[in-house]
Amino acid sequence: MALRSLKWRITALVAAATCAVAAAVGVLVHYASRDRELSQARDAARTTLDRAAVIYAHTGEVRGSGAALDAPDLPAELLRLTRRGHQGTAFTTGPDGPAMWAARPAGRQVLSVRVDMNTTIRDLGALDTNILLAGLFTTAVVLPLGMLTAGRMSRRLRTAAGTARRIAAGDLDARISAADRPQDEIAEISRAVDSMAAALQERLRSEQRFTADVAHELRTPLMGLVTAAELLPPDDEAAGYVRDRVRVLRSLVEDLLEISRLDAGAEHADLSRCAIGPLVEEAVSRTALPVRLDGGSETEATVWTDPRRLERIVANLVVNAHRHGRGPVEVTVEPDGRTVTVRDHGPGYPEDLLRDGPQRFRTGARERGKGHGLGLTIALGQAEVIGAALAFGNAPDGGAVATVRLPDCPGPTVEEDADGRPEDAPKPGSKPGPKRASIHG
Repeated sequence: MALRSLKWRITALVAAATCAVAAAVGVLVHYASRDRELSQARDAARTTLDRAAVIYAHTGEVRGSGAALDAPDLPAELLRLTRRGHQGTAFTTGPDGPAMWAARPAGRQVLSVRVDMNTTIRDLGALDTNILLAGLFTTAVVLPLGMLTAGRMSRRLRTAAGTARRIAAGDLDARISAADRPQDEIAEISRAVDSMAAALQERLRSEQRFTADVAHELRTPLMGLVTAAELLPPDDEAAGYVRDRVRVLRSLVEDLLEISRLDAGAEHADLSRCAIGPLVEEAVSRTALPVRLDGGSETEATVWTDPRRLERIVANLVVNAHRHGRGPVEVTVEPDGRTVTVRDHGPGYPEDLLRDGPQRFRTGARERGKGHGLGLTIALGQAEVIGAALAFGNAPDGGAVATVRLPDCPGPTVEEDADGRPEDAPKPGSKPGPKRASIHG
């Protein structure tokens, strides 16, 4: 939610801090001003009382001195204090308004002075109002600045997060490029992400080069080994085992070469208009494995795709279903004419494959059998080349389900060029559709 974002959290923190500071300053100023005014009023009342006491001692009267004898509204605490022979002051808020009283004994009477503080209290109220307005003004000024600063921080963090997601999705050329940004902690994180991406890119390139080099170096001696294996006696059991293992090794090297080309981006689609039903039927028949096919040659829908690569994808999925799942294996061409599903009735795909996608040289759960784990990786890479989406999941009643979704076909009303291809259709060698096939659990 937007209200939980870092920008709004920082803005709320700035607002709360500004209001807290303004309130604290206002309270301190209020009580400091009030204490000062009360102290001044107390000093004034004592001075007036002392002067009235001198006049009363010499004349026996208090007229003109600002004092009074036995004032009827004298505070009770002062009256009790003077009866004990002491003098003092007291602040009251009676019906006549706030006032500061000072009293002392004068014979059998009480001499007192009242200093009116209505004006002083009104001034304090005006001061409190001004402090409140100043706090609101300060908040109104500081809050947009805090929002601006928080917004810039949030945008920089979102940029860094977006770049990290692009790197995680496979775009190893993505960089945050924080060289022109303020040199703060966010810039330090950005440089660390860029450094990590560069190191990861170099490691992956080294891995790709190593895989390609190993496959190429193995190819020449392997061809000699294949030739030598074919010269072995055809009826010898040991010779048959050797020929079988040589075929497995040859298949592994060819898969490694194909993966190295996919990793290097050297594979390009040769698109043409294809009838998807017969194409899938041909791919299934080439595997020579028992498959229940639904929607084969009777499906008349056509798509723009690379038939060789689509056959490779379907064949790899069928072989994987037989190798790691259980029969019956079902291949279905969906009614939309763009979707092909391959399902087995085995234990299903393991959780790490559904979460992270196929991993080369990993076959997942032990119950899914043995293998070098390159079939699904190649299928996913070829799906990227033709712009298809390859998704993996498990059926509710058990079994693994792989779904190939081809890009939309061009509309039938589009004019065709001299090659019989719609003018807006992808040209051979292009890679339409999404850059990366999606993986779904």
